[in-house]
Amino acid sequence: MSTAAAEGDQALATRLAVEAGELLVRTRADLFAQGLNHWSVKDAGDDAAQSFLMNELRALRPDDAVLSEEGREDPRRFSGGRVWIIDPLDGTREFAEHDRVDWAVHIALWHDDHFVAGAVSLPALGQVFAMDPAPVLPDITRPRPILITSRNQAPPSAHWVARGLDCDALRLGSAGAKTMAVITGTADIYVHDGGMYQWDSAAPAAVAQAAGLHVSRIDGSPIIYNGRDAWLPDLIVCRPELADPVLRALWG
Repeated sequence: MSTAAAEGDQALATRLAVEAGELLVRTRADLFAQGLNHWSVKDAGDDAAQSFLMNELRALRPDDAVLSEEGREDPRRFSGGRVWIIDPLDGTREFAEHDRVDWAVHIALWHDDHFVAGAVSLPALGQVFAMDPAPVLPDITRPRPILITSRNQAPPSAHWVARGLDCDALRLGSAGAKTMAVITGTADIYVHDGGMYQWDSAAPAAVAQAAGLHVSRIDGSPIIYNGRDAWLPDLIVCRPELADPVLRALWG
């Protein structure tokens, strides 16, 4: 599946997101056919996508560091330079449920202080979103903004924004699926303060920024990736015209 070493970073990121997603779709169908339990489906999906992505990156970008949910710590990333931040399967809970499509593959490349490439695929929907060409945001006209939150909980920040902006609510699984819902116009605001890891939001943030959405911490400051601690406490992704109202709802 590997292509020539001349493949550009964004082309590589997009291809890996697509091909890992296609692998996951096939793997998922096989696992369901075998009647495996929920946990086995989740683990097998994680393992298959992680192995594929690491083999590709080792072959095509051997000098780059990798930060992955499923991989061991790569100490090369602490020296700066190029770091691939990947989530081979974001939304394992949804992946293991027959009727769910809100799971994703995240591929991002961070270089020193900015994103070089990024792609998010929604394999069950056959969709991929990339930094280049960046998605075009649709024009939205509706009486109330739609706030998207996790399936199992709405963090305090989401409650504050929902009250402050009189939002309707939508719930989805993967952080990638939630962010892409804002890009496609299905939702307007994604706010999260329950904590997540860098690989949960890196690729979605890269694509969202390229599309022209507002992306920040909940205090409005930029999100910096490749920090020594993989934990990131919070995130806002929203349409640019809603950024100030969202921050006012959070902080007054």
